[in-house]
Amino acid sequence: MATTWTGPTAVPAASHPTVRRIGVADLKDALAKGAGDFLAAPTQLFFLCIIYPIIGLIAARAAWGGPLLPLFYPLASGFALIGPLAALGLYEISRRREMGLPASWRDAFEVLRSPSLGSIVLLGLLLIGIFVVWIAAAQAIFSWTMGSAPPVSIGEFFDRLFNTPEGWRLIIIGNAVGFLFALLVLVLTVVSFPMLLDRHVDPGVAVGTSIRAVLRNPVPMALWGLIVAFGLLIGSIPFFIGLAVVLPILGHATWHLYRKVVAH
Repeated sequence: MATTWTGPTAVPAASHPTVRRIGVADLKDALAKGAGDFLAAPTQLFFLCIIYPIIGLIAARAAWGGPLLPLFYPLASGFALIGPLAALGLYEISRRREMGLPASWRDAFEVLRSPSLGSIVLLGLLLIGIFVVWIAAAQAIFSWTMGSAPPVSIGEFFDRLFNTPEGWRLIIIGNAVGFLFALLVLVLTVVSFPMLLDRHVDPGVAVGTSIRAVLRNPVPMALWGLIVAFGLLIGSIPFFIGLAVVLPILGHATWHLYRKVVAH
């Protein structure tokens, strides 16, 4: 029988939970509660320690030109595709606060005790696979539009990108394909990772519930996707520093969105 995890113990839960309809007001409330969780258990230093080494290494290597330069934007933006996996600790903090338990950034590691850890790993591997396919697609789009020769410098790359028809073709096609990847991840994971943390179910049930949630709430979920995309864009300016605040708030808010969409 499927179970709902409440810490070291578990209680019964439906294997195919009911998906509710939500509205714009629910999105606002989820964001407000997400901000409240962040203020109660700040995690910005933790995220800075993760974001900056990764982004810094990629940027430093890209600055020298070569094959990694055209992939800097796909790599940086593509991290959003594995964001639901990275936010698991945030879901756990929100879950603990919801239950009236003490919560801090250290409690994020309680995820490792979840009865659904195996299912979480499997779904995480799926996201990593999608990320790898996205990077391969981005490389193929660059080669198709701009040629196989890598740019020799940042200046030459941006000149070709914004001042040639090939560059604008790359921008339009690349962003369109990236949107499709982001949409796929939204549909598959908008509630699946929180559900795996909350209930001992297999990945198929969690993903199926996420798909049903999107189909039942197409407009609110589309708006949620836009909110996430806009938040990540704002958080990336300047120098990605805002992501240390935006990512935790969105992560906590996703937990509260799950609570609104999926019946207990």
